[in-house]
Amino acid sequence: MDSVGAARDLISAWRSEGRFTPSSDAWLRCFDPAFSKELAQRGLIGMTWPRSVGGAGRTHVDRLAVTEELLRAGAPVAAHWIGDRQIGPAILRHGSPELRDEILPAIISADALFCLGMSEPEAGSDLADVRTKATETPEGWRISGRKIWTSHAHRATHCYVLARSEAGPKKHHGLSEFIVDMDSPGISISPIHDLSGEHHFNEVTFDDVLVPAHRLLGVAGQGWRQVIEQLSFERGGPERILSTYPVLNELIATVPSTPEAQSRVGALVAQLASLRQLAWRVARALDAGRAPVQEAAALKFLGNAFEVEVIETYRALCGPGSGSRSSAFGQALLASPGFSLRGGSSDVLLSIIAKQEIAL
Repeated sequence: MDSVGAARDLISAWRSEGRFTPSSDAWLRCFDPAFSKELAQRGLIGMTWPRSVGGAGRTHVDRLAVTEELLRAGAPVAAHWIGDRQIGPAILRHGSPELRDEILPAIISADALFCLGMSEPEAGSDLADVRTKATETPEGWRISGRKIWTSHAHRATHCYVLARSEAGPKKHHGLSEFIVDMDSPGISISPIHDLSGEHHFNEVTFDDVLVPAHRLLGVAGQGWRQVIEQLSFERGGPERILSTYPVLNELIATVPSTPEAQSRVGALVAQLASLRQLAWRVARALDAGRAPVQEAAALKFLGNAFEVEVIETYRALCGPGSGSRSSAFGQALLASPGFSLRGGSSDVLLSIIAKQEIAL
């Protein structure tokens, strides 16, 4: 069976057994290690990674087809999403052989579940302004500082941490990346509940946390270049356009038969087709060995606007009181304020896009 067929069969089986209900924003909010484990057993995590590290050796285009299936179904993929989407690829590109051997098989088997230690209370979307400090010592590195909006830190086994390891002439200099065990002494987690009462955000404090030397990712002080490359994996995936797909799917099924309503929904479908083409361009660039920083930023910026438009169209056509808080529409509406912030604010994305070279 091909990978897409395997994903569809798993989704169908879980839905028929009542093991999940399609949800909006499922890639961020719906955390189910058992679902991730079953994907792992079917070879659907680490699909693009070399067979030498346990991956399937498939293309990014192949992976895109599978992730589209999972996102369209609103499946509970949050447990493995960060590790599969960006941490594994970052380790493949910049990790030492020891780090690869230790972490990659654990991501592939859904044993290593990652959270992201990027944003900080006083830095916002400006990752170059992080203040978490990493100090090299004879026994490894000592990390102290705070991270915020760290989704599923209370459930994760590992954390990717961006920290300042040295002073530099510019704030982009002297940053380093680390892989940290979440059960390390000195880590404390404070929950942040959203307006619906849901808990997936956290503030994480690192108090002189010892990190083994081999857990440095890449080269000390070169973290900015590496994290910008990593963000092309984070920003350029279909989750940036399919978080609200369950809402769009419901809208298509129930749209009134008036010309105006049909036209508005048709416009959304056309937008989605165009954005999917951009997502496939990102995947093909990754297959060519390139980090598509600008294309990924463009996809996220345009995807943010599209997902909000899906919500607003649903509200306009179905009424402002449509859907309960637990419905796909209610979930999407509550999540929507974060669409333009997570993974980089709109201003940051536009700055990245503006700096791209124009081919004449």
